[in-house]
Amino acid sequence: MDSSGGPSLYPLHRCKTLHIVRHAQGIHNVDGEKNYKAYMNPEYFDAQLTPLGWQQVDNLRKHVRSCGLIKKVDLVITSPLFRTMQTAVGVFGGEGYTDRMDAVPLMVANAGNSGRPAISSLDCPPIVAVELCREHLGVHPCDKRRSISEYQCLFPAVDFSLA
Repeated sequence: MDSSGGPSLYPLHRCKTLHIVRHAQGIHNVDGEKNYKAYMNPEYFDAQLTPLGWQQVDNLRKHVRSCGLIKKVDLVITSPLFRTMQTAVGVFGGEGYTDRMDAVPLMVANAGNSGRPAISSLDCPPIVAVELCREHLGVHPCDKRRSISEYQCLFPAVDFSLA
C-alpha cells in the first residue's frame, strides 16, 4: 500500500498491515531438504522445531521487539501445527512466565521435548490457531496434526475456536 500521504482508496486508519511468517526450522526440514522422500518418515508426524529453529525464533523475537513491531501487532494467526504454534508463541509471547492463577501460559514448559521454559500470555497479542492456514493437508506425516485437545494442554492460552 502506498503510504505517501496522498489520496488513497482506503483511509489508512481503516487499514491493517499483515506480516506473514513461516515456521522456523522443523525436525522434518533437516532430512527433507537433503532427500524429499524423507518427508514420508512417520517420525516427523506434526514435526516440532529443532534447536536451530528455536534459535531462529529467538532471533526474530529480538528483532520484533527491537524495531517496535510488537507494539503494533493486534493479533497473531497461526496454523494448528506444532512447529507453527511454537514459532508464533516463541516470537510474539510475553516475557518471563511465572506460575500465576490469573494468567495461563501460551506454551507449557518443555512442550514437544523442546527444553524451553513456559511462555507467558501476559502483555502479548492474542494468538488464534486457524485450520485453514495450514500449508498442506497432504500425505506427509509432518503435515498432519495432533488433536485439538492435545494442543490445548500444551498451548493453554492459544484460541483454538477456529481450528
